[in-house]
Amino acid sequence: MSSHPFSTLTPDTVLDAVESLGYLSDARILTLNSYENRVFQVGIEDAAPLIAKFYRPGRWSDAAILEEHTFSLELAEREIPVIAPEQIDGRTLFEHAGFRFSLFRRFGGHAPEFDDPDHLLMLGRLIGRLHAVGSMRPFEHRPTLDWQSFGGDSLDYLRSANVVPASLQPAYFSVAEDLLQVVKHQLDAHPAKQIRLHGDLHVGNLLWRDDSLYMVDLDDCRMGPAMQDLWMMLSGERDQRQAQLSELIDGYNEFYDFNPSELALIEPLRSLRLVHYSAWLARRWEDPAFPMHFPWFAQERYWADQILTLREQRAALDEPALRLF
Repeated sequence: MSSHPFSTLTPDTVLDAVESLGYLSDARILTLNSYENRVFQVGIEDAAPLIAKFYRPGRWSDAAILEEHTFSLELAEREIPVIAPEQIDGRTLFEHAGFRFSLFRRFGGHAPEFDDPDHLLMLGRLIGRLHAVGSMRPFEHRPTLDWQSFGGDSLDYLRSANVVPASLQPAYFSVAEDLLQVVKHQLDAHPAKQIRLHGDLHVGNLLWRDDSLYMVDLDDCRMGPAMQDLWMMLSGERDQRQAQLSELIDGYNEFYDFNPSELALIEPLRSLRLVHYSAWLARRWEDPAFPMHFPWFAQERYWADQILTLREQRAALDEPALRLF
């Protein structure tokens, strides 16, 4: 544990980091859910608490983090509801005791209800506004969501890390390889415009408050097809997903034109996420937080379930894409 990047991020270090920017802490710290980074609510004397986000060492360059911050501020300046980092003397990224960190205002809310068509319509509008800004210029320092980084590299890492139980390796890698080959073919057949995205827009990164939707945590923002920020909002049987899609795109088209050809990317992007997620867990397994919160990853049952999931996903790639009416 002593060699882990966050092993020296003690409560005192967190308090000292926040106070190094001129704040007076009341010494109350609440650890918030975050696995990739470390995030804390820090009490401030005679003021609202602040959220302190400490970036995982070695993951992003300073330029990449600042590009995320610039994107967030660009969205906020256009009154798009996103929680952007606090600016102190014109800066948003700070360093203390070898850790890079940023501060955010505390912002509460609850998860939106995606079985409510009005929430889906509002979400479509929000993503449309996000993409209208995201399409204005590209990222220069952040990666692109593509087959190699999410698919090929992920599978290569799972092989080298030897995390798949030996008895299940032939079945897992066989179905994963077949799945990714079909995904590559489908992505090549449907090239899409690359724009700046949120990149990880699931329900956990959305807040409903005061009859409005807000986006949080642009830590995974990157270049990619618009569909990446839309498909994770779809769930249930095909007719349910079809209805959800219609509401989303109705709202989306009010601010940015959706390209119907990207409907063919839904299942390929879902496939890439499945493989990438397993590789992400494997890459982070040395972090003590991961065995603690994802104990099932080290169990044979997880990989047996993954084989079934990937087989079902392989069949989904052969189904007709959802349509717009």
